[in-house]
Amino acid sequence: MFTTANAFASFSVDDIDAARAFYGEILGLGVSGSEMGTLNVTCGNGMQFFVYPKSNHEPASFTVLNLEVDNVDRAVDELNARGVTTKIYADDEIPDMPPNDEKGIVRGGDYGPSMAWFRDPAGNVIAVMEA
Repeated sequence: MFTTANAFASFSVDDIDAARAFYGEILGLGVSGSEMGTLNVTCGNGMQFFVYPKSNHEPASFTVLNLEVDNVDRAVDELNARGVTTKIYADDEIPDMPPNDEKGIVRGGDYGPSMAWFRDPAGNVIAVMEA
């Protein structure tokens, strides 16, 4: 039977130094480098993901990382204050998704948790969602 000892996500970026600054300084996650020129990023709950440079990088058109927060409004305000744009989707861009507000937050209810999306410097989509 197939078994695993661990699992982690990975995705590419076009500028590893910009990614290091964004994930470490802007988002405040734990970032360490490796001998291969990649980044190991650790979230508050210990979950890790791997970011690697790719010269022909194309940003993911879907969410590559979901970050749970206690209060999505506070998280969005903090991200906006750090220069992160959280309103990246038009109201009609994702079918069946409720409209987002002026901050880019889609309010929960029947849709699910309240959440907002933004992009890393390489254009990959990341979400903050209220836990």
